[in-house]
Amino acid sequence: MQGNSIETKSSLKWFLIKRFLVVMLFILISEEAIGILYDNCVIPWIFVFLETQQITITSNGSPIVLLAYVLLYLIASFLPTGVRSYVQYALNEHADASFQIAVDSPMFTGHWGTVLRIVVIVLFLILIVISVLPYLAGAFYYCRLVTKKVNELIEEEKEQQLAYDRQRNLLLSDIAHDIKTPLTTLCSYSKALSDEAVQGKKRQEYLDAIYHKSMRMSELITLLFEYVKMDSSGFELHKEEGDLGETLRECAAMLYTDYEDKKMELKIEIPEEPIPYCMDKVQMSRAITNLLTNAVRYGREGGKALVRLEEYTITVADDGMEIEQEFAKHIFEPFSRADRARSTKGGSGLGLSIASKIVQMHGGELKLDCDYGHGYTKAFQIVLHEGAE
Repeated sequence: MQGNSIETKSSLKWFLIKRFLVVMLFILISEEAIGILYDNCVIPWIFVFLETQQITITSNGSPIVLLAYVLLYLIASFLPTGVRSYVQYALNEHADASFQIAVDSPMFTGHWGTVLRIVVIVLFLILIVISVLPYLAGAFYYCRLVTKKVNELIEEEKEQQLAYDRQRNLLLSDIAHDIKTPLTTLCSYSKALSDEAVQGKKRQEYLDAIYHKSMRMSELITLLFEYVKMDSSGFELHKEEGDLGETLRECAAMLYTDYEDKKMELKIEIPEEPIPYCMDKVQMSRAITNLLTNAVRYGREGGKALVRLEEYTITVADDGMEIEQEFAKHIFEPFSRADRARSTKGGSGLGLSIASKIVQMHGGELKLDCDYGHGYTKAFQIVLHEGAE
């Protein structure tokens, strides 16, 4: 969920930036078009109209500023005589040489003058509103886009949360199933031994079964603990410079006897020269070990496996049973196993999920190649990026 939240914030950020640039471009084009229209049509027509009413205006500045000055000048004409003269004089002084306004029309006196001033004021207000309309339209459109996008992201987060809750419930169900099966055996075998219902060689078989079931439960709980720990927001990697090749050799050496016990040939192709990489060695070793364990567990007895390091790509391949395409889509999900009957003879279904999380936290990707070739039926590949921090 934390990764999804980061992706959502990044997506929203770039959406807002791109849409903002589009809106600004719209405003710029619209403002330029209105300016051309005012300069060539509206303002000349206004000057002609005002001259017929004996209102003289000299201007060599912005049409929008001109409209604003004329509007303020006409509004000031409604003020008392002394105040009106002062405001109109101040406007002319402030405009300096850019704008000069003078009203000598006899029609601007009396009731008809009041009506005419109101009409002209309304006209200028309309023209000013039109001039700022691109900004108002752009702001309105941008707000609508942002609101719509935020609502979409909220719905997506709700759906992701529901999917996360469903996955968590399935995870808890699988945990209960995988623990209950060996626990049932432990209870029945312990009861038989307590009642002294078995003796001799059979007793030792029961003790061995109890030991193996206990170890399996311990392994499952350990894996579950690691998975939950990495999924928590407080978990952090402790990265330091290391050698990928040396880390891979150590992991392969640790499990070499397991391959020998299964009579599997483990082919190791690791370059001698160091391949430096900033990583959490403990966690990266856990991811590689999980892949190696998966290969020996599901590989063919008497078969072969491959451990290869090419630059920053680690490959673990085997010639065991092929993986179905439908199952391959969900193989990195927790408790995903090909044996859907949930036989306890297989793995826990958490190893690959943990490995995938570790690799992602290192800025890489864990991939499954079902068509790797070279005599291998499948290959898991850790693809890292040079210089990743």
